[in-house]
Amino acid sequence: MSCCCFPFSSEGGSAALADQERPSTFLTLSAQGCNGVLRIILDHFKSSGSPGKLSAAAMGVALSRQAQRTTDRQEDAPLNEALLRDIVRFVEQVDSRHPEEAQLVFDEPLLWTTILQASDFGTEYELSGSSVHSRETDGDGRPLLQLTPPVISVRSFSQLSKLLHLNNDSKLKEVRACLEANRDPVKKILGRSFAMMDGEDPSALLLLNTVNEDGQSRETELKVKLFLILQQLDRQLLNSSVPQLSQKVRLSPAVVKCDVEMLKSVCGAGEKRLLKSVRYTSDHEYSNGCRSPPWRQEFGEIAGLIIEPCDTEPLSVTCSIYGFYLNMPIKQEGEENVKKRELYKDLLTLLKSKSPHFAESINKQTSVQKLIAEHEKTRQQLAMKTTSISMKLREPTLLWTKPDEKAQKKKMRRSGGSEKATESRTKPHSKSPGGGTGAEDFSESSSESEEDEEQSERRGESRTDLPSEYWEIQKLVKYLKVGNQTATVIALCCIRDFNLAQETCQLAIRDGGGLEVLINLLDTDEVKCKIGSLKILKEISCSSQIRQAIADLRGLQTMVSILDSPDKELKCLAAETIANVAKFRRARRTVRQYGGIKRLVELLDCVPDSATLSAEQEKEVEVARCGALALWSCSKSTRNKEAIRKAGGIPLLARLLKSPQKNMLIPVVGTLQECASESSYRIAIQTEGMIKDLVKNLNCDNQELQMHCASAIFKCAEDKRTRDLVRQYKGLQPLVSLLSQTDNKQLLAAATGAIWKCSISMENVAKFEEFKTLEILLSLLTAQPEEVLVNVVGALGECAQRPANRIAIGKSGGIPRLVSLLRETNQALLVNVTRAVGACATEPENMVIIDHLDGVRLLWSLLRKPDPDVQASAAWAICPCIENVKDAGEMVRSFMGGLKLIVDLLKSTNKEVLASVCAVISRIAKDKENLAIITEHGVVPMLANLTNTEDDKLRRHLAEAISHCCMWGNNHVAFGEERAVAPLVRYLRSKDPSVHQATALALYQLSRDPNNCITMHESGVVQPLIVMMGSTDEVLQEAAAGCVRNIRLLALANDKAKHFT
Repeated sequence: MSCCCFPFSSEGGSAALADQERPSTFLTLSAQGCNGVLRIILDHFKSSGSPGKLSAAAMGVALSRQAQRTTDRQEDAPLNEALLRDIVRFVEQVDSRHPEEAQLVFDEPLLWTTILQASDFGTEYELSGSSVHSRETDGDGRPLLQLTPPVISVRSFSQLSKLLHLNNDSKLKEVRACLEANRDPVKKILGRSFAMMDGEDPSALLLLNTVNEDGQSRETELKVKLFLILQQLDRQLLNSSVPQLSQKVRLSPAVVKCDVEMLKSVCGAGEKRLLKSVRYTSDHEYSNGCRSPPWRQEFGEIAGLIIEPCDTEPLSVTCSIYGFYLNMPIKQEGEENVKKRELYKDLLTLLKSKSPHFAESINKQTSVQKLIAEHEKTRQQLAMKTTSISMKLREPTLLWTKPDEKAQKKKMRRSGGSEKATESRTKPHSKSPGGGTGAEDFSESSSESEEDEEQSERRGESRTDLPSEYWEIQKLVKYLKVGNQTATVIALCCIRDFNLAQETCQLAIRDGGGLEVLINLLDTDEVKCKIGSLKILKEISCSSQIRQAIADLRGLQTMVSILDSPDKELKCLAAETIANVAKFRRARRTVRQYGGIKRLVELLDCVPDSATLSAEQEKEVEVARCGALALWSCSKSTRNKEAIRKAGGIPLLARLLKSPQKNMLIPVVGTLQECASESSYRIAIQTEGMIKDLVKNLNCDNQELQMHCASAIFKCAEDKRTRDLVRQYKGLQPLVSLLSQTDNKQLLAAATGAIWKCSISMENVAKFEEFKTLEILLSLLTAQPEEVLVNVVGALGECAQRPANRIAIGKSGGIPRLVSLLRETNQALLVNVTRAVGACATEPENMVIIDHLDGVRLLWSLLRKPDPDVQASAAWAICPCIENVKDAGEMVRSFMGGLKLIVDLLKSTNKEVLASVCAVISRIAKDKENLAIITEHGVVPMLANLTNTEDDKLRRHLAEAISHCCMWGNNHVAFGEERAVAPLVRYLRSKDPSVHQATALALYQLSRDPNNCITMHESGVVQPLIVMMGSTDEVLQEAAAGCVRNIRLLALANDKAKHFT
């Protein structure tokens, strides 16, 4: 069950270059194993050090298929010659090394056209004119070698070996001619049962079960031994040829684009230009990055270019996966054949050979040489990412969905959410197997990641590029389909010997129909078959495509039922496989619907507290660990989190959290930190005393466990009680110590996140000051990934709420680093950095630095961002900047369109944005010129339109803005005309004292208009103002008294007018 191949490569070119630098002929010797002689095979592999794996050389099949377009004759390429010499050496030595096998008569003779003559043969042969035949014959009296010029026939390796010794000069030619004429040598040598060519009847594999071990013939044993000898030869040839072939890295669209962009950068109109221009022949770019039409991509073309050098005619260049070449003119009738095209590895080499000016300019200009050096580094990185590219344009193959179902799925994806919504309204609710209505089980968290849900199939390699393991595994899958119980177990073991983490091995199982067989084995009564199947499924389910296929084949339902098995190993494997498969929403929903959550929670019930465990207890602990792994994956669904809680998972997780087993703690803490996004879990983590255990595990030596504990604290520290508990259990210092792990970015992100949330409490900030945390956080502002920067800046923003820390940030050079981050695009990072900059801006010394770095302009530019959180955070940061910068009015006016932008933001529907913008307007309006400008932009009616709000935060800043805007012209009258007075009176009923002060100031300014006084009086403003006149807040006292005074003066004026009339 192997494939022995003799690959040959050619360095020659062709008109389309589709076959250039690809292996041009690969003659494949293919064979399969025998069950009757399984003992011999296994004995052989025990002696060779490779037990269990029946084959490792099926790459020959892939290489032979890749060469189907090529010619039968080969050029004398160095690789070809080296391979031929290896084959010649093998054939010459086979007679002495393996005498019995060399005497084995071939099932069919090897025939080829030879250059040998009768005169070349010695006395061991019978000569008859030009014909020659050997004296040795087979059982039927046929000679083992026969020459009838120019055809020669050979029936044994012994005769082949003697033949090669006749003429040393023609050895290579003879072997080549033999291989080219016999495209399936193993079939001829060993018989049809050992052949495995395309289109063969798979019943040939039944040889594994039909040969009887006890009744084995000598001939069959020799055939199997010879088969293994050929297999060793095949491996030797592959080991020598594959490294050379793999060095020829094909180009990708990304590499071509990189080359073109580099050339465009050296084009121009000056004297130092290297080229006039570079342009694509097509402006359309396909989804795969190519610009050539699909029918040219079939031949490996990527794009066409027109390059205009400074000293030659424009060059028409084709970029292909094999390299770059100049397009030749079309041959006219009567002309000689066009010479063979020259292929270049990159555009620089091509241009240097065609343009002397280009080559000379590169050598003279140092800046260009540096640019080329940087380009080469980038190009190498891109080339390493794409070592080969398939130019085949194929539709994805979905193997386990019926055509009508597949079309329906595509239609649903195209139609979008409207059809899904319609389906949810019209589809009747059905009872799910696990209990509960189908509608309830279908609903999932809108915030959870879709991950690989319904991904289309992706192939990294074309079928001709697939390695040997792909074809070997497909053969083993056929054993699974047709073999008996013993053969099935052996095939499962052999499949496990492959590196199943490789994508090609996973796809080989899937493409060969192995997934259906593996899942079907789970329904059998044979525990060994179930275990073997689950071990394979566990390994290959790390692939997103395999995960979806398992879900499509209803494999999850079977695995959930296995969780009830009394066999602990089966339960472990089933839970681990569920953990791998439940990476996307549909799989998680299936586990819940079929009662998997409750079963998984039951697996957690063990007693792992002791450090020393018996063998049985170790098995129970392993079952609990696997159950926790599966719950970890399932807990990404909101409904699954609730199902875990209802099934009693929280107390069991709390008990397992005290386990001394680190491999147990990782999935337990992972599940807890995933569930901690729900408030019910955060409360439970507090009440069950889990914060203490999380803090304790921060001091362990396992970085993965530390990361998950820090992540759990990060989520739980949203609550003040948790923040206090972390401080109480002395968890702040271990978090700070984790900041030294700068190489582990995930751990660093978790630790900085926990520090950020804990620093919301000022008591914790005081502790962080003792641990010199601020200096460490400032050092992490550079050369860190965004997820770390978000948390670091968030922590700095909280620490900056204390004046001493704001000053320390300024003195430590933190302001320039923070201001530079205002140019980033990450929304969460911008929200945190604006908060930090705004806090630092309250110190005049820091504000000088921010103004010098043009930080206020950067903050103002963030108001144009579409994200409301960024808008609000930027607006809050602008407020202290305006208050503390010199010549604030002039600075604000210098921002082109800045004032109009602020006024336009009053149209937002986000209350936080509105409150922050009103706060900015209240500060802008302190400058008379700016107040006049925003008045012209219509700030009065916009502010008046917001007065009916019930949000106290918005009320406060809105009242402040109205108060300051009343200082210009007749704005106080305009507010009355816009009906803003009566709603403001209602603000006095608020329970927030800050709202009272701002409202009283606004009413005082509005009371300068008699009509507004009348409206206030009618709205009942006098009584609450009289009460506020007795407040301890002097500003509130004066504003309330001033407003009452104006109302009273108007009333007296009315009385006098009535008296005199």
